[in-house]
Amino acid sequence: MSNVSETAVTPRPAATVVILRDGREGLEAFMVVRHHEIDFASGALVFPGGKVDPHDADPAWDLLAPYAAPAPDRAFVVAAARETFEEAGLVLARRRGTQAMLDAADAHRLVETYRAGLLAGSTAFLDLVRSEDLLLATDLMVPFAHWITPAGVPKRFDTHFLLVAAPMSQLGLHDGSESVEGLWIAPRQALREAEAGTRTLVFATQMNLAKLARYGTVAEAVAATRTSLIVTVTPRVERTATGRTLHIPAEAGYGVTEFAVPMPKR
Repeated sequence: MSNVSETAVTPRPAATVVILRDGREGLEAFMVVRHHEIDFASGALVFPGGKVDPHDADPAWDLLAPYAAPAPDRAFVVAAARETFEEAGLVLARRRGTQAMLDAADAHRLVETYRAGLLAGSTAFLDLVRSEDLLLATDLMVPFAHWITPAGVPKRFDTHFLLVAAPMSQLGLHDGSESVEGLWIAPRQALREAEAGTRTLVFATQMNLAKLARYGTVAEAVAATRTSLIVTVTPRVERTATGRTLHIPAEAGYGVTEFAVPMPKR
């Protein structure tokens, strides 16, 4: 039996977007169900996101995605906006010279015009933003969490989670490619469904949903997140007689430091 050495796999930069709105019964997040053939988190309920592409670091974004926060790097924020467009059908941008976010009709037109090309690799997100004279709404993207996959795992990611309030009139629509379902769901409801066995959650998603469940409104979540310290979480895996225990730092603010993962039933 071969083991992956702890230094063999370098984490890939990735961005995940926690998109929130105020629903009838409280805070809701837009989430997608991964296609079962995707090699990471297949079939799982996740926040939209993906790997940072080389184009996300193009110097042209200096003018198209003004960004003053010390961390994460601008490329993560651009990737978050791109993945939000590709996976959720939401446009986190404004027309140049305006403060209003794009409305539902304008956003729908952009999705219909550009999304298929982006997913196929024939269109670049940078070209979309340039041709439509947009500026990314980077001021609305708030660093929420930073997770790095543990060493020893074949696929590792260095993922920055960014929280954003959904544009008021945009509804969101999954891409039908990497994801097979898109839905607005209350964090507590997602956790209940996972506990009941009707949803699959990866560990980082579960912890971040639990964190979101503390808040009653989008405004409350954004305000708390803007003043929170972001502590990098790289779970430490301890093998036990009954399975595994994942350890995370108390300073990360999740309210727990250990999480038991039982052995799969045979």
